[in-house]
Amino acid sequence: MTSSPLHQRERGMTLVELLVALVIGMLISLAAVSSLIVTRQGFNTVDAASQLRDNGRFAADLIQRIVVQTGFKDPTYVTSAPSQADIANDAAGLIASNITGFNNAIFKTSDLTTATARSSSVVGYGSDVLILRYQTAKLNNDVSSNATDGSMIDCAGNPITTVAADRNDRMVSVFHVGLGADGEPSLMCSRSANGLAPYTSQPIIQGVENFQVLYGVDGFTTANTAFTGTPDSVPEKYLRADQMVVGGATDSKATYDNWRRVRSIRIGMVLRGPLNSQQERVSQTFYPFGLAKASSTGVAGSALSSASDVGTIFTPAVDGRLRQVVTFTIHLRNDQGL
Repeated sequence: MTSSPLHQRERGMTLVELLVALVIGMLISLAAVSSLIVTRQGFNTVDAASQLRDNGRFAADLIQRIVVQTGFKDPTYVTSAPSQADIANDAAGLIASNITGFNNAIFKTSDLTTATARSSSVVGYGSDVLILRYQTAKLNNDVSSNATDGSMIDCAGNPITTVAADRNDRMVSVFHVGLGADGEPSLMCSRSANGLAPYTSQPIIQGVENFQVLYGVDGFTTANTAFTGTPDSVPEKYLRADQMVVGGATDSKATYDNWRRVRSIRIGMVLRGPLNSQQERVSQTFYPFGLAKASSTGVAGSALSSASDVGTIFTPAVDGRLRQVVTFTIHLRNDQGL
């Protein structure tokens, strides 16, 4: 008789095979997690880029709307000649121009004629202040009306309901950089209900860490000198706010006359996204006024930027934030005279 085994020998996985399987499983899991992280980072970058574009468009639209209002007068006053008192006050430097500003400054909510210089430790270092003045239009151009037609807005986008009391009564909108309630640098709007100090500030666009302004002037090209040229309504040169000042007095007659020769404004901004919205952490240099080259140097960005004008060449910290430059030019629509 032959015997057969009652049990067939069973064989399981060896320890080596089990370890190999675990390693392969871990590699597959790591690859899946890495792919998910990269995909998520890509979504964050795309979302941040879209938000930056939207913020840039909104900023450009709002600033352009306020700038073209600058110098507007109610038809009641446009059609009448200035009084002798107005002419005398203007000659004494008592009537400010419709557009003024400060270079690398912190806006003072209590005074439009002075500003505090920004230090390198203050948010928005190098950013400028832009001050714009204009009147509202009375409803149906009715001289006796105490209502406006609602067409004029302030820098926060609100319709202005205050009627100009006289020829020189103007509303004020101020653009500058400050900290929002969330601690982010923001483009701020400062205004008041009657155009007089004190001014209330509120953030209107988050993430604006650099705000630059240049002024296209008509009839003179030498900085810090009184206007002597013949205006032709075409800007010959772009100057900084501090280059418009004559004799160190920001509120003098000569300085105001220079401001009245402004025919266009060049705006440059750098907007930033949230932390880790950039794919790579690398150092970057931005030119808020664009990459136009000066004929003398041929270097990108050298046409309107200067090492002596803080902020026109901007190198932020390497913080993983996506950034975008917004640059545009606005031509003033209204006469800036008395």
